[in-house]
Amino acid sequence: MMSSKNLIEIKQFCVYHEIENTFITELNNYGLVEIIIQEEDEYLQQEQLPALEKMIRMHYDLKINLEGIDAIYHLLNKIEALQQNLTATQNKLRLFEHYEVD
Repeated sequence: MMSSKNLIEIKQFCVYHEIENTFITELNNYGLVEIIIQEEDEYLQQEQLPALEKMIRMHYDLKINLEGIDAIYHLLNKIEALQQNLTATQNKLRLFEHYEVD
């Protein structure tokens, strides 16, 4: 069983951020957040909060719909993966260049 100290109750989170619980449910339906159910209450993992708060700003401040948020997050994840791949490739190239000089 997951440690409850790293869980944030969705009801409290929504009250604090002045948003509807249904917004979190919709994000869960899109696979953008994971809802954890314990003893009939719904929770989010603490690690999800930074991304979730960005999604809240996109939706409520920038008026981006859920389809748009979904597309943006998939593109951001793709960019992050490409950046990691590029860094790994650059590191290999540096290593190769280092051995070429010697």
